[in-house]
Amino acid sequence: MESVRGVNVPMYTTLRRTTVAFTMTMEYFLAKQKHTPPIIGSVALIVFGAFIAGARDLSFDARGYAIVFVANITTAVYLATINRIGKSSGLNSFGLMWCNGLVCGPAVLFLTYIQGDLKKTIEFPYLYSPGFQVVLLFSCILAFLLNYTIFWNTILNSALTQSMCGNLKDFFTVGLGWVLFGGLPFDLLNVIGQGLGFVGSGMYAYCKIKGK
Repeated sequence: MESVRGVNVPMYTTLRRTTVAFTMTMEYFLAKQKHTPPIIGSVALIVFGAFIAGARDLSFDARGYAIVFVANITTAVYLATINRIGKSSGLNSFGLMWCNGLVCGPAVLFLTYIQGDLKKTIEFPYLYSPGFQVVLLFSCILAFLLNYTIFWNTILNSALTQSMCGNLKDFFTVGLGWVLFGGLPFDLLNVIGQGLGFVGSGMYAYCKIKGK
């Protein structure tokens, strides 16, 4: 969320694709998970496509880019940890989400207090508006379903598979980002890079289905 302030939505999505490389690395260090050459090739193709897509980004923001890559690293550690703990602890997806909330809740509350967000929330003039409450409720439901499916897929398959599945939404994110938010004019290199990313995701899915 912080990085989007300095990076447009299509470029944010492009940079986030490199998470797959960090995830594959974290799987090796945390779970000693080794991948076959076809899987490594599909990951390399996605990362290569991401660099091509962002080769001529005119809205370069060093701070925004740095925050995105920090997010990539923490996401990789997060997914690899979920996969490892989920398979070793015996907890299901809901149990892991519950423990995650208990651990992270106090830290998030403290940060919101320090940054002044908690005060702003309490003073928000539409906090008790029925319309706002309905939208907030649906937002919470969607967030719960999103996190539940992330935990479920990560435990059932792998952290790398979850990262790959996240790429499937990129087609819609990039398209909507171009249409609604702008900030990134049509560029052939960007289109080629995005296409390579989709091809890499397809290769990974094919390799997993074929057991490669």
